[in-house]
Amino acid sequence: MELDKSIKNFKSYLKIERSLSINSVDAYIRDIFKFSEYIKTNNISVLKSNLEDIRGFIKEINKIGISARSQARFISSIKSFYKFLLIEGFISNSPAELLASPKIGVKIPTVLSIDEVNKLIKSIDLSSKHGERNRAIIETIYACGLRVTELINLKISNIFFKDNFLKIIGKGNKERLCPIANKTLSYLKIYIDEIRNHSIIKEKDSDIVFLNNRGSKLSRVMIFLLLKKYAEIAGIKKNISPHTLRHSFATHLIDGGADLRAIQEMLGHQSITTTEIYTHLDKEYLRSNIISYHPRSNK
Repeated sequence: MELDKSIKNFKSYLKIERSLSINSVDAYIRDIFKFSEYIKTNNISVLKSNLEDIRGFIKEINKIGISARSQARFISSIKSFYKFLLIEGFISNSPAELLASPKIGVKIPTVLSIDEVNKLIKSIDLSSKHGERNRAIIETIYACGLRVTELINLKISNIFFKDNFLKIIGKGNKERLCPIANKTLSYLKIYIDEIRNHSIIKEKDSDIVFLNNRGSKLSRVMIFLLLKKYAEIAGIKKNISPHTLRHSFATHLIDGGADLRAIQEMLGHQSITTTEIYTHLDKEYLRSNIISYHPRSNK
C-alpha cells in the first residue's frame, strides 16, 4: 500500500462519505501528514503499526505543548484514518481503537440576550449606505440560526417569500429548509427591492443575496467585522461573532419552549439528514415549532 495515495483516498472519503466541511478535511489531512512523517522517520509500517506506535507519536507532538483540544483532534484524525484503512480492507483491526482522548471541558458558547440582540440591530444607521443590507444580514442570521458561510452563499432563488422558507446549503452540501418570520422576510425584501436591485452586480454573483460595493459576494471576514462594529456601538462588551447569533437563536427558542428536534433541523447539525428527509418532513411542523417560538415572530 502506498501511503501518500491512501491519504489522498482518505481525503475523498472524508469529503464524500463523512461529508465533512473543507476546513475539517484540511485539518484531518494535515494531522495525518504529520503522523505519516513520524512513522516514516521511525521506520514504522502504517499497516503493521500498533497502539504503542501511535502513543509514541502523541507523546512527540505533546512535547511542543499542544492543547488538549488539539491533541483530541489529532487522535480523532488518526482514528478516522485507521477506520478508513479498515473499511478499504488494508487492515483487519484498528490499532487506534483503544486510543483514549484527553478530557476536554465543555466550552460554553457566548449568547446574547433578546435585549442585546435588539440593541445590536438598533445600532444600525439605516440611512447609511449599507444600513438596510446590514440589518437584513443580522436579522437573517438570528432568525434562522445560519452559519456565516450559509449566509454569504444565500441565493435569491432559494428564498421562498410566499411559503416563509429559505433553502440553505449547509456543511457537506447538505440542504435544509429554514422557516423564516414575516418580519425578517420584510427586511430582506426591502434590501433586495430597494437597494440590491439598483446596484451593478457581477454576473457570477447575480443570484447571491448579500453583495459588497463591487457587486460581489461578501466575505466571511466582512460579516465578522460588521458585527463587531455594531456590538461596539451598542455597548455590548461580549466578544461576538456570527456564531454568537446562531447560539442565541437556539437558546432563545429553547427558552421559549420550542421542540428540540425542530431546532436541530434548523441548525443543520450532522445528525440531521439531507434534502430527501425534508421531502417527508411536514413543513407545517417546522413552521409551527420555530416561527411560533422565535422572538422575531409576529405575535
